[in-house]
Amino acid sequence: MILAAAQTKPIRGNIDANLIDHYRLIELAVKNKAQLIAFPELSITGYERENAKKLTFKEDDSRLDHLKKLAVENNIAIIAGAPIQIESELFIGEFVISPDSSVSIYTKQFLHEGEDEYFHSSFDYNPMINIENQNISFAICADIDNPLHPENASKRNTNIYIASIFFSPNGIPNAYRDLQSYAERHKMNVLMSNFSGESWGSPSAGQSAFWNNKGELIGLMNDSDSGLLLVEKQNDNWTSKIIID
Repeated sequence: MILAAAQTKPIRGNIDANLIDHYRLIELAVKNKAQLIAFPELSITGYERENAKKLTFKEDDSRLDHLKKLAVENNIAIIAGAPIQIESELFIGEFVISPDSSVSIYTKQFLHEGEDEYFHSSFDYNPMINIENQNISFAICADIDNPLHPENASKRNTNIYIASIFFSPNGIPNAYRDLQSYAERHKMNVLMSNFSGESWGSPSAGQSAFWNNKGELIGLMNDSDSGLLLVEKQNDNWTSKIIID
């Protein structure tokens, strides 16, 4: 099994440019035989609050068509984030695009302070996918601040916990501490994808990483580059490789 965390530098509000960046990194992941690629929080738009309504995606948004095509043609699952409107409510969400072209939606369950002015939270949209008999579940940013989130994932027999985040340099040490702890406590492998560069007018910390289910740090990127963190499972051992874009 090979998984990829994409570390990206979004252009604020430029959906077309950010999608092109997604396509390029997906193709790079495919060349390296990845079966899943996860992007950071709100990766398609960049992190937004005040402008989120202008950048909203719908459940069956046609702008996902090429991502679906790439998923089907290359047998890869794609996790990409956007503000998602479901009925009349707006969520910080991500599209889980499967190789059979089906699309599930995950919505952020625990919001940061201030996000509730613009977004709703929900526990109703919480898909799980399976690759090579490994159950994979998802988290977005502040979800990982609440120990209930990984605990609930563990109760669902999650093997791989994927966190798509936007953490600053000040916040990333806490993210590392928590994710390492969750991996060890719940015996889950943890893959984390973060932005590098700037988003929402603030610096991002990069340092996308992977911990095995013993809590051992297997791979991490630096704080400034964009590219891929690739992790490969052979028997019960994981190895990592970094590709700087």
